[in-house]
Amino acid sequence: MNSLARNISCSIRSSIHTNCLQYQQWRGIRVKVLKGGLERALTVLQRKMQSSGIERLIKREQIHHIKNSEKRVLARKTLERKIRSQDLARKLKDILIKKVRLHARKDEHDENLGLKSYFNLTPSLN
Repeated sequence: MNSLARNISCSIRSSIHTNCLQYQQWRGIRVKVLKGGLERALTVLQRKMQSSGIERLIKREQIHHIKNSEKRVLARKTLERKIRSQDLARKLKDILIKKVRLHARKDEHDENLGLKSYFNLTPSLN
């Protein structure tokens, strides 16, 4: 009984905690600074930012200027990647078409030879 109560209270706490985090993201992150405890408030703020994912969003944003030469290099690399993926898709499509055609020709060849009726490969309704 004691473990059941503990599990229920843990699940309630975790659901409240996730709701609290979602609410913090909606309203922003707030930290109280009590009696000159600036260092402690900063560590609490950092922990809240890490847990909410804001830190990852900030790091993902480009803050510094990208030179034109770097932009050209990045654009060239993305274009090469796009062309490679298109070539691969084209090759895969050709392979699949050849497989389908080969299978269709084999079926026609078997029908022309009469192998299907010989081996009784057609479904019967008996």
